[in-house]
Amino acid sequence: MNPRIKKVKPNPDYTLTLTFTNDEVKVFDVKPYLGKGIFRELKDTGLFNSVRPFLGSIQWKNGQDLCPDTLYMESIK
Repeated sequence: MNPRIKKVKPNPDYTLTLTFTNDEVKVFDVKPYLGKGIFRELKDTGLFNSVRPFLGSIQWKNGQDLCPDTLYMESIK
């Protein structure tokens, strides 16, 4: 099992700075998701900035979320 999210910071370029339970800090690019389904709403910066840690992953105000394994494996240092 991969580490889980303990802290998330939204960035102006639609990336997220993630701190994991193993204290690694990585950056996840949300831009590839912004044209798909429910993630289109995240183009609104107010909504994008509403992201919070949630049960080891992340979640936005309108309920969008991503798999914690995807966040860990697809993030870069």
